[in-house]
Amino acid sequence: MRIAMVSTQASPLTGNTAQGAHVAELCAGLSASRYEVVVYTRRDDSDSPDDVRTADGYDVVHVSAGPAHALAEKELVPHLADFAKFLAGRWRVRPPDVVHAHHWTSGLVSLIGGHRLQVPVVHCCHGIGESEVEQRSDAETLIERRAAWITATSSVEAARLWQSGVRRTQVSVLPSGVDPALFTPEGPAAVHDGRTRVVVAGELDPAAGCAAISAVLSTMDHVELVDARAVPRGDRPAVLRSADVAVCAPTTDVYGTAALEAMACGVPVVATAVGALNDVVLPDVTGLLVPARDGRRLARSLKAVLADETLGERFGIAARDRVLSRYSRRRLAREAVAVYERVTTRRGNRAGRVC
Repeated sequence: MRIAMVSTQASPLTGNTAQGAHVAELCAGLSASRYEVVVYTRRDDSDSPDDVRTADGYDVVHVSAGPAHALAEKELVPHLADFAKFLAGRWRVRPPDVVHAHHWTSGLVSLIGGHRLQVPVVHCCHGIGESEVEQRSDAETLIERRAAWITATSSVEAARLWQSGVRRTQVSVLPSGVDPALFTPEGPAAVHDGRTRVVVAGELDPAAGCAAISAVLSTMDHVELVDARAVPRGDRPAVLRSADVAVCAPTTDVYGTAALEAMACGVPVVATAVGALNDVVLPDVTGLLVPARDGRRLARSLKAVLADETLGERFGIAARDRVLSRYSRRRLAREAVAVYERVTTRRGNRAGRVC
């Protein structure tokens, strides 16, 4: 099966914890399962080569559409026609069996680029209802109507899709994953002075989150704070292994990747109950979930884990098991292929075709 991944705005080569990481983990899993995968992303650096073969075995094609520098979503819209034209030309020579589009801009160019070939398009919204671009609402409605299938990054996103009118039978939850061979409890840990360590692994609510951290540091002795959010991906496992607890306290979270990385390293997580974190963190099993913007609850939860070493160890063991059983590359690839096989066998069904 030849699979085309279209991610106009987020390259899987960036090493971030957002859409790029979601695409990268999915492609790595599919490639490891011996599927042919090509990712199409917009060239935002003039030094980027046309084609890149990644260490995980999939290819990345940099598409020239607009100036070769980073563009905001509104700035990208006028260049989507060029992106779609490139896809149409490339696919006319070697058509994919299925296209998996990520975010509305990718969905739009995939539908246009594959129009004549009738290639089924699977679409992932990546944070429905969170874009600031005015055209997005109409575009998403069109894409959802034309796509062969919809994948959601979390059960929260799936519910939003159902509420917007997408049929329940057309939506699958395909979450983000993590590489458990890189993010693992075994291996070197970042050196520190022996104090109890709280690592900020994901985004932090600037009000409630910062207040909670300050409360913990001011009321507990021998506790230090380390911010891992700007640490390069290859260095993050060592930092996470040094943690006694990881905190992810955003007001929204589409992917839950930062929490997954910490859990894969066997670290208990205290997180806000938003977005994908509702799925990723099992309360009182792999960590603790607290309401968003509740600094007091967040501080109490962090203190509870730090004060009970046995509890933290139990959470950490369960967290690693949770990642291996639900968020491994192999499982995500298997679930994605089940969707692809379903849509590619719908011959003659116009509702499941690009038209």
